[in-house]
Formats: sequence, structure tokens, C-alpha cells
Amino acid sequence: MRWEHLSTSHPPAAARQGSVEAVPDAAPAAPPLPLVLPGAVVRTFDTPDFAGMTFYEVRAKSIINKVPGASRVPFDHTINPYRGCTHACVYCFARRTHTYLDLNAGRDFDTRVIVKVNAGELARRELAAPRWRGQPIAMGTNVDCYQRAEGRYRLMPPILEALRDFANPFSILTKGTLILRDLPLLRQAAEVTSVGLAFSIGFVDESTWRSVEPGTPSPRRRLDVVRTLADAGFDVSVLMAPILPGLTDTDDSIDATVAAIAQAGASRVTPLPLHLRPGAREWYAGWLAREYPALVGRYRELYRDGSYLPQSYQREVTARVRMAARRHGLPRTAPEGTHPRNVGPPQVDQVTEQLTLL
Repeated sequence: MRWEHLSTSHPPAAARQGSVEAVPDAAPAAPPLPLVLPGAVVRTFDTPDFAGMTFYEVRAKSIINKVPGASRVPFDHTINPYRGCTHACVYCFARRTHTYLDLNAGRDFDTRVIVKVNAGELARRELAAPRWRGQPIAMGTNVDCYQRAEGRYRLMPPILEALRDFANPFSILTKGTLILRDLPLLRQAAEVTSVGLAFSIGFVDESTWRSVEPGTPSPRRRLDVVRTLADAGFDVSVLMAPILPGLTDTDDSIDATVAAIAQAGASRVTPLPLHLRPGAREWYAGWLAREYPALVGRYRELYRDGSYLPQSYQREVTARVRMAARRHGLPRTAPEGTHPRNVGPPQVDQVTEQLTLL
């Protein structure tokens, strides 16, 4: 991930989104700036939801990212208004991106978030550029664009307005129930272009959720949003990810999760067993040793020195999800070896590997 497209020069505070004037309970934060973000505006907020968190407001130089050709993803362009994520999922594959900012992939990733405060205006400018040809844009592919910070900064509405006004196809992958705030904009966009919506729900067990995804809405709340979006006429996919070896890969867990996804009105389910790239691997290993020490040996054997589970394990889990989907009347599951297009008319197709730009 490259960071040369970021700038820390700001207009006067009164004209700046996220300023003290716009956010009365904001206060400058004490932590020192990362070396690569000199002059960024640093915020903390006096509210329980943001306790212990620091936000670095920057003005990006560009917002539509071209995905490197070598990346193993099925889309070419993304928009990522944030770096770092308040969801604090212990397995998050994007953790390593924080190390490029001289921040760590663990606690810093969860609590020190970079906010591109001019994301909306940049999206409109770049979509209007003569060189832009209206290619599909994927969002939520690195960190969640509907993470908790979005309730404060409201970066998504102007991005969606720009995509709607230019009839540019797009997709969103999220765990955030805040997406319902923008349902009117999503409906408007769907009238003029393809809008793909997908939710990430790997399991429904609440004790596992509280431990492994502590900053996210509960699985049940996410399922409620899937139902609301489906009732609004959207073809909503669910990425059943990640499936955690030894924790959520049992027949009972898979069956309960697929049943809940089907009952929520999802159009399809895509299983994705856990993969652990550098950054995420170390953070997850520390969590596993604290919470489930008896599983450490099994994980060491499964992952050895790599990031991915054995193909035999992946195929077996995928087959069990497919059978559960058929039992619960949700026949559309991931064909083996396929990827999502993330933008479809109007759906997100399937994946068998976690979306990543790394």
C-alpha cells in the first residue's frame, strides 16, 4: 500500500470537515504523529465509543486506487476513505498496512485511524476526469468504510452521491449496520447503475463474536440489516468469513450460521476459511494463545509457515457449507475456485479467498 498520495496540508479549520467547529466535543490528541504524517490534524473525542482512540485527519491527493496487477483480487479500482479500523477484528488481513505508517499492526491498527477528510470531493473530481472510463469501484476491500468512525466523519454519503451522479457501478462489503443510514442514496444509485452489496458474517455464536470481533455490530444485528436491504429490493450476498479452525468450523456452527443467513433473505453465501498474512498472523496468534491455548498446536500444524489453510481443508469446509445451504434453501454458494466480481447487476458474486490488496 502506497502513501505518497496523502497530504497533511489543510484549509482553515472552520472550512474543514471533522474540525473542532464541526465536532464540538473534539480535542487534540496527545500521541505523537507518525513520521510519515507530519502536520496531520490529530483528534480524540470525549465519548465512550471512541475512548482510547486517536484519529489522524489528512487530505488525500487521490481517492480512486488502481489495484496492482499482481494482486489476487477480481476488481481493478477501490475507494478506501479510512486506514485502520475500529472494528478491531483480531484476524483482519489489513493490519499490515499500518506498519507502512510507522504504526504497529496490533493495538495501533485498532485505535489509531487515518481519516481522508476530503474523500467525497476527491471522488467527484476523479469521476469527472476525462481519463476515467466508469470502471466498477469496490469499497470495503481493505478496512470497513462503515466502521464506527464513519458515524462521526460521514465520508460515505458524498462518495455515494458522486457515484450516483456519474452512474458509476460500485460494490460495498461491510460489517457495519451504519450502511442503513445511506439506504436512500443506495436506492437512488441502484436506479442508474449496478450496486453490489455484501455483508461479512462468519458465525453467529455471540461469545466468539465478543472475543474475536469486539468492535463490530453483533452477527444478529448484521443479519437484521441483510433482511432490511433484501426487503428494499437489493440482492445481498453474505461472505461467511472467516471460518475459524477449531472454533466455528463445526457442523453445528456452520449449520446455524447458514440457517440464519438464509432466514435473513440473503441471495447467496460464500464460505471463506481463515487466512493469516503477516501482521494479522502475529496478532491472531497472541489472541489464540490467551483465549484458546489448546488450539495453538493445531494452528501451527495447519498453517506451518504459510498464510493459507491446506486446500483439502478449504475444499472440505466449502462442501459442508454448500450442503448446509441446500438444506436451508440457499442453493447459490461459491463454485470452487471462483472469485467475486464485487460489482454485478446488482450482486456480489462468490469468493474462495479473502479479499486483500496486500
